[in-house]
Amino acid sequence: MTRFQAFVYFTSAFQAISCGIHYLASVFIAVTPKYICRPPGNVSLVLLHNKTFSQINEVWHLLTSAEDPLVVQEKNGDIWELHRCNRFKREESLPPTYLYDGNKTLFSCSDGYQYDHTHLESSIVTDWDLVCDQEWLAKMTQPTFMLGVLIGAVAFGDIADRVGRRPIMWITSSCQFIFGVAVAFTFNYYSFVIVRFLLAMASSGYLVVAFVYVTEYIGSKARTWASMHIHAFFAVGVMVVAFVGYMMRTWWIYQIILSLITLPFILCCWMLPETPFWLHSQGRYKEVERVIATMEKWNKVSTPCKLSELCPVEEGIDPERRDAQPAKNHSVLDLFHNCTLARRTISVWLIWFTGSFGYYVFALNSVNLGGNEYLNLFLSGAVEIPSYIVCCLGMDKLGRRNTLAPFLLLSTVICIVIMVIPKDYSTITIVMSMAGKFSIGIAFGLIYLYTAELYPTIIRSLAVGSGSMMCRIGSVVAPFCVYLTEVWIFMPQLLVGIMALVSGLLTLMLPETLGKPLMSTMEDATNKEKKEESTGKSLFEANGVMMEKVESSNADICNDSPMHRF
Repeated sequence: MTRFQAFVYFTSAFQAISCGIHYLASVFIAVTPKYICRPPGNVSLVLLHNKTFSQINEVWHLLTSAEDPLVVQEKNGDIWELHRCNRFKREESLPPTYLYDGNKTLFSCSDGYQYDHTHLESSIVTDWDLVCDQEWLAKMTQPTFMLGVLIGAVAFGDIADRVGRRPIMWITSSCQFIFGVAVAFTFNYYSFVIVRFLLAMASSGYLVVAFVYVTEYIGSKARTWASMHIHAFFAVGVMVVAFVGYMMRTWWIYQIILSLITLPFILCCWMLPETPFWLHSQGRYKEVERVIATMEKWNKVSTPCKLSELCPVEEGIDPERRDAQPAKNHSVLDLFHNCTLARRTISVWLIWFTGSFGYYVFALNSVNLGGNEYLNLFLSGAVEIPSYIVCCLGMDKLGRRNTLAPFLLLSTVICIVIMVIPKDYSTITIVMSMAGKFSIGIAFGLIYLYTAELYPTIIRSLAVGSGSMMCRIGSVVAPFCVYLTEVWIFMPQLLVGIMALVSGLLTLMLPETLGKPLMSTMEDATNKEKKEESTGKSLFEANGVMMEKVESSNADICNDSPMHRF
């Protein structure tokens, strides 16, 4: 990787930390602590079973069941039974006892709720009383965020193919900072959801376009590790959420601190150029030459070269008027341009859905492990890093398809094993669940790069964006799948296993892309092998060789041909 490539890559990948932060921030923003219906007056005595206390705050560590009421006596002598979502006033003001069979009157929680602030200063739940009949609003914060992620993925992916990668990266990164800070100053639940929805669109849009951006700048040798390490930056964002959540227990201060992570990128993102791949696909050849000149300056290349040395000029086109060629706009329908692309798109979409669906099903089941929730979240981010290393090694040695398919099929096997483990062997179940998350996580990370390599430049962002849309549909469906445990305890594993099996078999029908140059046109995508024989006729092929030669740092080879100078 050259100096210029390293700058472009690490600058772009750094912002992926913010994407990981905003995706998981709601874990501590919308947390619901223990709570009870607030009594109308000042409390002088609290009873829980056979124990007596002077304040409600002294009882939280013993209040383990939602069915157990608190009996409180106010300073004026009134006795109340406090439940989570209602309260009863006893008619007789006798010496208070926990059990009572006399007359009592039902009241609503018109005075609000009292929350356990032992481990949490505030959340949107405590600030806006999102409990009882308003509990569904708190549960909808993450689904509405993921809906924004879904829309942002396909929308910005399409726009990036039309107007370029760089403008979208500028806009989405700026919006992440603006909307991220704005979330902390929302004044009610509905404004919070709206701003978070816009934040989700920006975060998703950046992540999709950043994958395409670094893929088009990195040579085929380093493309595997470079693209997968963006997932590692995302995982770092998850660990940052856990650390900041542990240090700061007030949700709006916590949100501001997390949003400030975006600021360094905004200060230097203006230096990032447009990719020569996209410029060339739009016929903007003079701008390609300017980018090449910038690369030469960064890499201290003494002998300059021109675009014509990298890619022959098409006959019949005036070199001075090449920029005047109109660019064709593309839509999702171009992903179904012919039968070959249609089959490929259906398979890729199903893999995206399965990866996200399985990942979140295993993740939701892991919350029952107990222990420190901050440490658990930190480890859940940390465990992703070795999975990406294994994924990279497999992709480089075995290929994209030959790594993806076995791990999808392995996920099916793990789901079957979980279903036959006796209920008493909880430790084995946890180990196998983590193995399932590890396995499906490899597929979840690999599909980004594989999708980018399966499609030509003119629809590459659109393909990744639409795939990410299917991914977000999977993440929205996953919680509802977990609810099916009420029907059958192993229903989630059954559904994940079936989806992973079908996806794994379809993956075997996809072409291998390991070490292959990026495609330029629709014809490249449908006639990949034939196009690869026509070397030197595509800027992408020339740059694929060019990037590989630079990475080897072989000065002699660099002097043999001008297309190897970068």
